[in-house]
Amino acid sequence: MSQRVVAQGRLLVFALVSLALLVGCVPRYKWDGPPRQPLDVSLIEPVNPQPEPLSAYGNHSPYEVMGQTYEVLPTATGYRERGVASWYGRAFQGRPTSSGEPYDLYQLTAAHKSLPLPTYVEVTHLETGRSIVVRVNDRGPFKPGRIIDLSWAAAVKLGIDQAGTAPVEVRALTFEDAPYRAARPAKLPVWVQAGAFSEISNAERLHARLADAGIGPVRFEPPQHAKDPVWRVRLGPFETEALAVGIVERLLELGLVEAQYVYPK
Repeated sequence: MSQRVVAQGRLLVFALVSLALLVGCVPRYKWDGPPRQPLDVSLIEPVNPQPEPLSAYGNHSPYEVMGQTYEVLPTATGYRERGVASWYGRAFQGRPTSSGEPYDLYQLTAAHKSLPLPTYVEVTHLETGRSIVVRVNDRGPFKPGRIIDLSWAAAVKLGIDQAGTAPVEVRALTFEDAPYRAARPAKLPVWVQAGAFSEISNAERLHARLADAGIGPVRFEPPQHAKDPVWRVRLGPFETEALAVGIVERLLELGLVEAQYVYPK
């Protein structure tokens, strides 16, 4: 085979790879839309709000998307917000959501930037008064000005599938008499962060409180650099799920609801 043919072959491969990368970089929403078959709204199954343990995935806080940092709320209790709702459809069908569950556009689910996963919310269309209940199991929407991304079925049920967006009120549904259950760690080994503070005195107090309660091993971490002036109090590392979950449950009993898993880099 001549060098010219080999060179042409390499150029062809390079062109194909470059095209694939270019296509892959196009945001998925540009390919999105409803399913090709119409849906009988009466067949959409309503959700059954009930206490659930936090998802092992999707609750890490803070997290970063497209250079923007977001914080996950420690609890959904009292959450109520007004803003714009949108929806996402077949481009995401079957893909893993942030909670690890596959996205199903025919179910009443939603994506939210800061609510714990899962959370049940009531979404009310402010122009029509129509309301639906959905289960939040994904993260998003990350387009400015939007507060919730509904599944396609939820958008149909709420009557915004044609318009694409609508002004809504989102209200979290919580269960006051249900125990707060700890999530499972997503992987092992894992640290458990009991708290993070901008003032060293608060971190030192929590460190002493945990030591007095016999909870450990406790690790006190000073700020890593000037852009992150935070003192962190962590426990671990833990090699088993049972130990990690047990520590989080003890922290919850102490009222430390912001406890979270931290994974080694």
